[in-house]
Amino acid sequence: MSEPGKLYVVATPIGNLEDITLRAIRILREVSLIAAEDTRRTRILLGHYDIRTPLTSLYEQNESSKSPVLIDKIKEGQSIAYVTDAGTPAISDPGYLLVRHAIEAGIGVIPVPGVSALITALCVSGLPMDHFVFQGFLPEKKGKRKAVLLSLLEDSRTQIFYESPNRLPATLKDMRELLGNRFVVVARELTKVYEEVVRGELDEVIRAFEEKAVKGEITLVIAGKRNQEDMADTEERIRRRYDFLSAQGGISKRDMIDRITEELAVPRKIVYNAVHRLSGE
Repeated sequence: MSEPGKLYVVATPIGNLEDITLRAIRILREVSLIAAEDTRRTRILLGHYDIRTPLTSLYEQNESSKSPVLIDKIKEGQSIAYVTDAGTPAISDPGYLLVRHAIEAGIGVIPVPGVSALITALCVSGLPMDHFVFQGFLPEKKGKRKAVLLSLLEDSRTQIFYESPNRLPATLKDMRELLGNRFVVVARELTKVYEEVVRGELDEVIRAFEEKAVKGEITLVIAGKRNQEDMADTEERIRRRYDFLSAQGGISKRDMIDRITEELAVPRKIVYNAVHRLSGE
C-alpha cells in the first residue's frame, strides 16, 4: 500500500497576481490535484504561472460531500492543494471542513502561507496591532448586525470586518450610532488597480462614501474602546505640536507634518489628516 499524500492549504493573491510565494507556485505544480473554490478564477492564476495541474472544485455548497472523496485520494497517495478565490483558505471562505476531515484521518496538513486581506488592511490602518479581533462578515439583518456591534462596545481590541460594498454605508452608520465616533479604516480593492484606503473618524468616512458609488471587496478596521481614547490623545498631542510650530512661523505645512511625524512617532497619514483639519483645509 502506498504512503498517503498530504493536504496543502495554499494562500493565493487577493488581487495582484505577483503576491504569491515561490513555494506556493512550486507546491501547485508538484501536487497531483488542486481543489479550488472557483475553478474559473483559479485557472487565471494557474495560467499566469503556466501551472498545468488538474483542477477540481470544492466550495461551500459541496464541501461536506466532496471532502471525504478528496481525503480518499490523499489516502491512496495523492497530494492535494486547496485554494480559495483569493487569500488564505478557511478565513471567511471554505476549507475548514476539509482540514478537519484530513486531521481526523491522520493526514498531514501543511500550511503554505501568504496573503490575507485582514492582515493586509490591519498593517496599513495606523491602529494598534498588538491585540486585534477578526469578526468576519457582520450579519445581513439590521437587528442582528446591531446586536453584534453592541457586544463590542467595551472591547478595547482593534476590530476587523469584511463587508460588501452595498452594505458599507449602513454598516458605517450603525457603527457610528452604537460605538460612537471612532477612528475607522475602509480598505477597498487591496492590491488591485483601484486600491483605496480611507482613514478617519466615522463621521468623516461616512461623508466620504455618501458622495460616491462603492465597488469592490472591502475590509473594515475600527478602533476598540481604549484604542479610540488613544487616538483622541494622539490628536491632542498633534494639535499641541501644530500650535507650537505655527506660532514659530516660516515652517511649510510639509515640513511641519514631517517634524510632527518624527517627534511623536505617529503614522504620517494621521498627522497629515490632522494638520490639514487644524489648518482649515
